Amino acid sequence: HFDELAFRTVQHFVLAAIAVGVGFAITLAVSLWVARRRRLRGLLVGSSSVLYTIPSLALFAALVPVTGLSILTAEIPLVLYTLLIFMRNILAGLDGVPADVLETADAMGYSRRERLLRVELPLALPLIVGGLRLASVSTIGLVTVSGILGDRFGGLGFFIFEGYRRSFPTEIWFGGVPAILLAIAVDLVLVRLQRRLTPWAEAATAGGSAGATRPVAAA
Repeated sequence: HFDELAFRTVQHFVLAAIAVGVGFAITLAVSLWVARRRRLRGLLVGSSSVLYTIPSLALFAALVPVTGLSILTAEIPLVLYTLLIFMRNILAGLDGVPADVLETADAMGYSRRERLLRVELPLALPLIVGGLRLASVSTIGLVTVSGILGDRFGGLGFFIFEGYRRSFPTEIWFGGVPAILLAIAVDLVLVRLQRRLTPWAEAATAGGSAGATRPVAAA
């Protein structure tokens, strides 16, 4: 059983990591494009908010007739649910860059791309990494729902669904507890990463500016 537990745990982590990686790449590109386009930005944030209201179990089930019991069926919902979290945090981070800092960068002769890469993104990094933490933990939780797909792409959720199907509580715990521990472990790793990448943000928080670095929830 522990060999299978190890396999399911790795599978669970890989499914979540793929979804978070793809979701982040898509959202970063889109967010940078719409950051200064207010009307289009509102449309995209609103659309991603609607996606977030769709029940995850229903979305997994609805995709089965289209994509079958494939990794696409597992990954498409997981990626979609990361979009709103990432978009709100990336845009909030970019919006939080002080106007006088941007004006100074312009006065120093920075091109638009240089200003983005050397000024805006570094200052937005605390919220971006905060969004990464939020998306990672929520995605690890959502992967358990992919247990509806059976043993191929179910991760630790496979044990949970099998436990319910067979009325076997031990198997439910066998899947649920490791999923919780995995989410906690990933969050702790990302907390350390956040502190190393943004040491100035921790100093600002200690000085009473915590609101500037707090991740924006999707709710």
